[in-house]
Amino acid sequence: MSRWLTEAVPRGRVAAFRTLVYLFVAADLVIFTPWVRARVDVPGDLYQPLFVGRVLPLPTPTATLVGVIFWVLLLLALLAATGRAPRLLGWTVFALYLEWMIIAMSYGKVDHDRFALLVALAVLPTAGRARHGDPTRSEAGGWALRVTQIAVICTYFLATLAKFRFGGLDWATGSVLAKAIIRRGTELADLIAQVPHLLLVAQFGILAFELLSPVIFVLPERWRHAMVGFLYSFHLVTMATITISFAPHLAAMTSFLHLERVRPVVAARRLLARRPGNDTGRASPSVPDDGTDAGPGTLDDARQPDVPLVEGEPVPGPATP
Repeated sequence: MSRWLTEAVPRGRVAAFRTLVYLFVAADLVIFTPWVRARVDVPGDLYQPLFVGRVLPLPTPTATLVGVIFWVLLLLALLAATGRAPRLLGWTVFALYLEWMIIAMSYGKVDHDRFALLVALAVLPTAGRARHGDPTRSEAGGWALRVTQIAVICTYFLATLAKFRFGGLDWATGSVLAKAIIRRGTELADLIAQVPHLLLVAQFGILAFELLSPVIFVLPERWRHAMVGFLYSFHLVTMATITISFAPHLAAMTSFLHLERVRPVVAARRLLARRPGNDTGRASPSVPDDGTDAGPGTLDDARQPDVPLVEGEPVPGPATP
């Protein structure tokens, strides 16, 4: 079990996941949850903090408190996405985002799609430093990704237990999806609803895949990636039919993917190098034409001896005599 929990992964994967998660936190503040800032406009006695908010305890939100959290969290999340000071910035971002979520969810509605993202923010600081493109394997990074994966799957499995707890088998045989379509359905959902018994079959199917979701950890890698693709497609259909977004959950679910293979900055450089009229023979600022080592690269330009920066060019290395 210890070997499974700490299965080493490339540091480049941890670095890519860290950048993605912190950039999502910044996007979440301005795109998905800017409405949290409006919470201060309601009377303070409507603030009923979650259990963790009562245990700490945390103050009743005010305009000043929420404004400070918003701007400080936005700035620190962007800084943390660069990979610098991973522990200091990581713990600070986690604490501030946790408070942001407590404020958001203490007025009567709790979204379970935030669970895995919060776990990811809690464990990423323990992974230490990680550089984009670094193939060195890290057990600490593997543990951070594994714990996030467990949180992702618990979101599905525990959701089924909640369905049985509050709805029993009536959840599967009732009109849950039909009510959702009536409340917030799209034209695509209206077409699906016309197929006899399809919604009931879908409800049984949702219960089945949520209950069986833990099997992802025993599947071969190829089938594991196929199941992750199915989960993404499920949420895509959910968004397209009843407009329910699980964006934070989907960001955390990238912990299953080989993110170190995705190098957008390098890909952009290769694309620019292939443009007609581009002088591919011109020396790059990061690769001196005298053959000497250019020193450490930038965040998105870590040295990878086996991958040339421009297709067709030799891999830069030490000058020969």
